Amino acid sequence: MDARTSERTLVGLNSEAGFDLEPAQRPHSWRPSRDEALAAVRTLLAWAGDNPDREGLLDTPQRVVDAYGEWFAGYGGDPAHELSRTFEDVQGYDDMVMLRGIDVQSHCEHHMAPFLGKAWVAYMPTGKVVGLSKLARLVEIFAKRLQTQETMTMQIADSIEDHLSAAGVAVLIDAEHQCMSTRGVHHHDVSTITTQFRGVFKTDKVLQQRFMDLVTRK
Repeated sequence: MDARTSERTLVGLNSEAGFDLEPAQRPHSWRPSRDEALAAVRTLLAWAGDNPDREGLLDTPQRVVDAYGEWFAGYGGDPAHELSRTFEDVQGYDDMVMLRGIDVQSHCEHHMAPFLGKAWVAYMPTGKVVGLSKLARLVEIFAKRLQTQETMTMQIADSIEDHLSAAGVAVLIDAEHQCMSTRGVHHHDVSTITTQFRGVFKTDKVLQQRFMDLVTRK
């Protein structure tokens, strides 16, 4: 498949197979085959200037495709499903629920370079709560896609706000981007912080400050 044919195929998939749908809702046919993915890696190896047929690179396409399956597993996740099971027996609890320091391992959609960091997520329940592991899983679903940090921060907040009917949501992500540290300007040890405050976390500055104090607490 040459580049022009591949481009036409992807355009067709975009319009016919639902690239505008949530990833978990897309038909399996929208994805190229594993053999096509392996061939694409071989092409990149050759473009980089090496020989895909030399011994050290023979199994590299398989390893890369397997790694992509892990790094981008979030396309198969469904945020609504993760937040669908809630618990109402909270005995009147009506204060902040917060997870601190959730690992973020994602890839920049502009260069496909990793960015790594932590997320802090909080919400104010309105009579029901969700399992704590589901919040960590929600972060993982959005992180394991091609992303910008700004978009991912909003997506996490949107999902909690929409599916838990929370009175407020707060999300902070602090990450270092290798597209900035290993190429381009080559600036190391520079972290990017993005935030989203919704509902009472946006209107109540005291509550917002409580969240920030918990973020920075050792």
